[in-house]
Amino acid sequence: MDKLTTKDIIRIVDIMSDIIIENEVYFCELDSPAGDGDFGMSLSKGFRKVKQEWETLSKENIGTFLKDCGMIITEYCGGASGPIWGSAFRGAANYAKGKNELELLELSEMLQSAIDGIQKRGGAKLGDKTLLDALIPAVESLKKSAKNNEDLYTSLEQSASEAVLGGEKTKEIVASKGRATYLGDRSLNHPDAGATAIGVIFTGIIEKLRK
Repeated sequence: MDKLTTKDIIRIVDIMSDIIIENEVYFCELDSPAGDGDFGMSLSKGFRKVKQEWETLSKENIGTFLKDCGMIITEYCGGASGPIWGSAFRGAANYAKGKNELELLELSEMLQSAIDGIQKRGGAKLGDKTLLDALIPAVESLKKSAKNNEDLYTSLEQSASEAVLGGEKTKEIVASKGRATYLGDRSLNHPDAGATAIGVIFTGIIEKLRK
């Protein structure tokens, strides 16, 4: 498979939703040392609603599907997760408007649009100890793979590895965004929950796709 179709993207979001719901407690535990401890609950609330509304979501093309998901996520994810993850989905949806398939380069560009949406919403950048510390390296990996004409599955696996590594590196960063900023140096040695979640999600998706 060298392209992702609308059907593939729909399956990926379905897998993503399951991973988030299954890891609700774990994501909350990750958030406890430096946040409110409700990240997993906030995130899974929105993705449970996505699953509940599954039959009503547009399956016409990638853009309309992601747009419908983004609207639900924005409204139903709690706390900061709604605006942040909703902005990511809406950014991706804008890129994928009218598209029924994505080559690897287009996938990387769509995810870059998701990053742009997050940054426009919250102003975070690489090194601020947020989910972008995992998402940006993952997307840069996809861009590099596309440039080197690597196959899709290998590229996704490499991207997932970069996401995991990015999440682990947030242990070494003092938070400059979100509630963790109140902890100052005490946020060290604790990974960012959002960045770690990106690694878990990317890894889980590629494992399911491989099967």
